[in-house]
Amino acid sequence: MDLVAKFIDYIKNEKKLSENTLLSYKRDIESFLRYLKSEDDRALLNVSKQTIVTYLLYLQKEKKATTTISRNLASLRSLYQFLYRNGYIENDPTLNLETPKVEKKLPLILTTKEVELLLDQPKCVDLKGYRDKAMLELLYASGIRVSELIALDVTDFSEEGSFLNCRSSNRKRQIPLGSVCVKALKEYIHTARPMLIQDKNEKALFVNCNGTRLTRQGFWKIIKTYKAKAKIKTEITPHTLRHSFAAHLLANGADLGAISEMLGHSDISSTQIYTKIMKNKLAEIYKKAHPRA
Repeated sequence: MDLVAKFIDYIKNEKKLSENTLLSYKRDIESFLRYLKSEDDRALLNVSKQTIVTYLLYLQKEKKATTTISRNLASLRSLYQFLYRNGYIENDPTLNLETPKVEKKLPLILTTKEVELLLDQPKCVDLKGYRDKAMLELLYASGIRVSELIALDVTDFSEEGSFLNCRSSNRKRQIPLGSVCVKALKEYIHTARPMLIQDKNEKALFVNCNGTRLTRQGFWKIIKTYKAKAKIKTEITPHTLRHSFAAHLLANGADLGAISEMLGHSDISSTQIYTKIMKNKLAEIYKKAHPRA
């Protein structure tokens, strides 16, 4: 087994990282190997601190985003810590290297009117309409990530208790659902899903037209279609409905700790960004509406 494969195997089995994170690490390391002009990962053993600094400068020249450069450094740092701890190298070349400062951008959120427009697009006139309606309602009602949405099994939804069991890495959380979302889910599960699945043992809650688990890419093709139909100009990213869920709850008086729990944040500081969004919104409203602003 080569070094990169050993490293990926380690972070998969020991760190329990998600599939998307594993792919991200692998992609970053392969990019570094291309920079080293080597397909042999033993070339990683002879890298100096200067080589990594030069690589980061190269990424800057290639006009890579600060977030991308930071992620690449984080991937290499994790790899070299692994190689050092396991005796493959005598010195860690990433030691004391500073991570590029990332300018934190506030997440884009939809207005309540835009959310209503988006959620009104799927029509329950065919199987896809029932499924898409349930997916969008669930995303906005729960604030779960798209990766969590497509990982849901039928058994994760409790019809009797009107709540969702959501799994993220090693953490589990229970999220209450509103009546509109529960109604959409029930209609999809009892009306459309039985006709979409081809294998009665299929566990996935949301399936594609082939009856198998929907993919992340498949979901985003769907949401982009509805964005265009709704004529929404605001950019929609994989987290837009999640951010909108949190910001709208906060605007309506929800406790920050409760929002943090529903979002599955390990630290409430991650949730505090929504407080800043609301302050900015209030300042914007003040400037537009106050006669002496």
